[in-house]
Amino acid sequence: MMRIKTPTKKRIKRELDKRAPKLIETGKKTLILHGTKTSNVLNAVLAEIYHLKRDNAIKYTKKNDNVRPFESGGETSLEFFSLKTDCSLFVLGTHSKKRPNNLVLGRTYDHHLYDLVEVGVENFKSTESFSYDKKLAPHIGSKPLFAFIGEGFESVEELKHLKEVLLDLFRGEVVKNLNLAGIDRVYLCTAVSPTKVFFTQCAIRLKKSGTTVPRIELVEVGPSMDFVVRRHRLPDEGVKKQAMKTAPESTKKKEKNVKGDVIEGKVGKIYIPDQKVGSVPLPNTAKGVKRERREAKMNNKAHEPAEKKHKEDSD
Repeated sequence: MMRIKTPTKKRIKRELDKRAPKLIETGKKTLILHGTKTSNVLNAVLAEIYHLKRDNAIKYTKKNDNVRPFESGGETSLEFFSLKTDCSLFVLGTHSKKRPNNLVLGRTYDHHLYDLVEVGVENFKSTESFSYDKKLAPHIGSKPLFAFIGEGFESVEELKHLKEVLLDLFRGEVVKNLNLAGIDRVYLCTAVSPTKVFFTQCAIRLKKSGTTVPRIELVEVGPSMDFVVRRHRLPDEGVKKQAMKTAPESTKKKEKNVKGDVIEGKVGKIYIPDQKVGSVPLPNTAKGVKRERREAKMNNKAHEPAEKKHKEDSD
């Protein structure tokens, strides 16, 4: 029999509680890795991604020869790093003659490989190459917006998959309410072709519009680059079904006869059964009511004038 060791130190217990499954999960962490060989462009791209996700990212600078996600057995080291750092997202940079400036974006489930998207980086521009007012620079930890432009994100399977991975990579922690003052950036993803996507970051500038809703202007602050989709691997159906499960406590029961309206808000229907007013007896059933009515009727007959008798015709 295998002996299960329980932690004795409180520090280890707290760390294990942080990694335990929760009904409301916190923001996902990203692991940034270097492959066997990288280029100067790829090093700059990985540094920019780490800067965009500095609050929820861990970066390894050493080269990793054994990390090859698309090859059989090449995911062992990657899954070990994922378990060690408690990261469910990863970005791997590799460079070769066949696939120059290659980025592998992927997700893990229960620290096992879930899905992969491989893209090539072209026309890269760093944040330092853009000139703008530094007061507009996005703050670390702010909530970003996403804009996906192009029909390819709805019709092309590779771009649909890339959209899901990019949303998971940059959206951070899921929140219900947002303050308008805290929204200071937007990521623009434009499908140039079925295999090419233009990606850039823009700062949001709020200006007066004469109404309560301000006028919005976008200022490109970088980084910007073109993603060329190369390879992708969808998750297994069994693993996907298991990953999509939700806890019973988190699912809200459906309210009957209740719907939401944009103007009126929450609107409900109330069922009122037939009252049957005709068959229900009146509550005022005094005992002397019939006698009083009979006496009143007799008094009215006594005060009425006597009717004239008609003379009988004599024969």
